[in-house]
Amino acid sequence: MTAGRAAPLGATFDGDGVNFAVFSENASRVTLCLFSKDGETEVARLDLPERDGDVWHGYVSGLRPGTLYGYRAHGPYRPDEGHRFNPNKLLLDPYAKRLTGHPVWHDALMGYRVGERGGDLTFDTRDSAPFMPRCAVEDPTFSWGDDLHPRRPHKDSLIYEAHVKGLTMRHPDVAEPGTFLGLSSDPMLEYLTDLGITAVELLPSQAFLNDRFLVEKGLTNYWGYQTIGFFAPEPRYLDRAQIAEFQQMVARFHSAGIEVLMDVVYNHTGEGSELGPTLSFRGLDNKSYYRLSQDARYYVNDTGTGNTLNVDHPMVLRMIMDSLRYWVEVMHVDGFRFDLCSTLGRVGSGGFDRGASFFDAVRQDPVLTQVKLIAEPWDIGPGGYQLGAFPPPFMEWNDKYRDTLRRFWRGDPGTVPALADRLTGSAVQFDHSGRPATSSVNLLTAHDGFTLEDVVSYNEKHNDANGEQGKDGHGENFSHNLGVEGPTRDKAIQAARVRRKRNMMASLLLSQGTPMILAGDEMGHSQSGNNNAYCQDNEVSWIDWSAADPEFLEFTRTMIAFRKANPILSQKLFLHARERALDGKEDLFWRKADGATMRQSDWEDPSLACLCCELRTASDSPDYGTSEMAVFAVFNTGPEQIITVPEASAGRYWAWHIDTADPDRDVTPIEGATVIVPDDAVAVFVLERQASA
Repeated sequence: MTAGRAAPLGATFDGDGVNFAVFSENASRVTLCLFSKDGETEVARLDLPERDGDVWHGYVSGLRPGTLYGYRAHGPYRPDEGHRFNPNKLLLDPYAKRLTGHPVWHDALMGYRVGERGGDLTFDTRDSAPFMPRCAVEDPTFSWGDDLHPRRPHKDSLIYEAHVKGLTMRHPDVAEPGTFLGLSSDPMLEYLTDLGITAVELLPSQAFLNDRFLVEKGLTNYWGYQTIGFFAPEPRYLDRAQIAEFQQMVARFHSAGIEVLMDVVYNHTGEGSELGPTLSFRGLDNKSYYRLSQDARYYVNDTGTGNTLNVDHPMVLRMIMDSLRYWVEVMHVDGFRFDLCSTLGRVGSGGFDRGASFFDAVRQDPVLTQVKLIAEPWDIGPGGYQLGAFPPPFMEWNDKYRDTLRRFWRGDPGTVPALADRLTGSAVQFDHSGRPATSSVNLLTAHDGFTLEDVVSYNEKHNDANGEQGKDGHGENFSHNLGVEGPTRDKAIQAARVRRKRNMMASLLLSQGTPMILAGDEMGHSQSGNNNAYCQDNEVSWIDWSAADPEFLEFTRTMIAFRKANPILSQKLFLHARERALDGKEDLFWRKADGATMRQSDWEDPSLACLCCELRTASDSPDYGTSEMAVFAVFNTGPEQIITVPEASAGRYWAWHIDTADPDRDVTPIEGATVIVPDDAVAVFVLERQASA
């Protein structure tokens, strides 16, 4: 071993050998462990010979990609001071590009002696290597050919949140189900392009931990929110243990014009609390990697997972930024959804700060400012709910949109004003700091919670299969079973459920903002009322393609096509019922059923159950030039209504395009000044140009 270099961090193959570099501010010695090709035998222990600042490094000539390795870190074991060094524990490289598998649960993975007096203050001398996966040296070079990021404009985006395994595992025509290759197979690409999806948002696909308490109950960490490798693809999704499989997936999605977004978890790691295992960060430098309480033995737990990454530390921030750039530049992904992103905006022991170092680092980065960035705008810490508070260019998951749409279509009184705000991009939250209307990621459902089918089928959650006595998961889902809890053979209830789903899906795709659909919702996927299926790696979560509802799938496809054909529904600028620059005309009108303009007293009427909205082109709509276009939409959760349609201008007429009460309705011109909109329905009309003689 020779001195090597302090940069880049990680294991880097240069054609002749491998340079190893790892950060630890408080270690006294860092040892590189090399393993046999099968990973069974530790063949060498080499102390990294050089330290530049807090980066330990060394170079070993002759090593090739595929070399298996790990680290051991020496230093004080004083948990009460925040130090948990234990050289008996094999540690994963935080920058490892591939892991060979997952830890096998054993008490030797703990830095302390489990079950003994003193708990985590004790010191365990057993070697954890027999139970640990290995890091693998990788050369990430890939023949990308003419691959380019699709770079879809935000206003044209339609996101599809999907699980790599759950979407493909039961597909009859996918040859490699449950893998990155299966997800990008021909049947999947054909399905997604036909549906009209522009971006897939993958649930966590970086290497993650299978929690011990789940394994002992015969369950699995299915969602993946316990990351242990921020540069490594999740091993179980690799069919041939090659990181090129992820790159191939991305290239195939790009060839179909579909972007790949990753759900990433930089707010905590899978090592848990002080009683968790020593797998990587804790053993390399616990005091640097984690935010510790005033009593340094314990962790700040703003994430609810036992620990919180210390983003205030420059080397931890560097790791996150290096990871993000790696996935963009080397793996070609197109953006990220940040789990519990409020945590990344916490400064020191204070609260959320939109000027935190993480946000500043991202906003000045020439690579990351070119991709899509989506925040989950909350955590469980004090003041953690921050919807609308993130700086541009971040978009944000909008749970207020979700709850408002569910409550309106459930028939809750007094929800019309909130519905109006959600339909027009939630301007109250997002129209500031130059943020566009696309900042609001509108969702009806997500992985966390009920599926759309379950929103209309269950009043209560049914999570007994999770082994937590049904205490886990959200208690308030704003759902309604329409008469029977769960599946029913009652044709009337079945029809009412499908109609409500059409109403909700139509509303989503008629709203300003960026729509997101949960994979499976478009075909009626149910989780049998489980609203927290994080541990259900089975038929509960896997989408059953054989049970797909073809009619609702076709309706969803039709609504997506309608949105694309009418870009007035997905404008960048907010609509505010005021004059626009294009032609000095107003762009938004709220009307009552009789055509009268909504007054304040109307908005305050809790019995109001029908809202009429007229949208007209805004100043940033080059799609239309100077030719005015308009859409008139009626959202009726009450009884049948006689609706007065707006007056058509000369040479124009209104045509009825969408009717959720009759999804097979042909496009028909409106004759006369009124139409009858059925009860519990959405109706949409488009201002058409008269055919020239």
